[in-house]
Amino acid sequence: MSIFAFALPAKTVLFDAQVMLSTASAATRPVLGMGAFATLMMYFKPLWMGILRAALLLVKPRKSLEQRHAQSMFKGQQLMRRLANDQAGSQPTLAAELRLLAGRD
Repeated sequence: MSIFAFALPAKTVLFDAQVMLSTASAATRPVLGMGAFATLMMYFKPLWMGILRAALLLVKPRKSLEQRHAQSMFKGQQLMRRLANDQAGSQPTLAAELRLLAGRD
């Protein structure tokens, strides 16, 4: 019996193992890449959040203090008018007072 009798089956088994290893590495490579990407995203999270906030401010700038105060006053006036309209049928005096309060600055 020659040595080639043992070498040829071993060669085919090693070839099959090499194919299986290359298939396994090809399957795990994207998983490892996504894991590395997720790690970098978590590590640089404050930087990403700052970039996102800056982009949001470019698209939708923040209103000034006067604008926010005026909007709050307007919403309060709307609420008073809505309450006055609800009470107009049953309590006209209260509705008139609410409309007076809504008309003030």
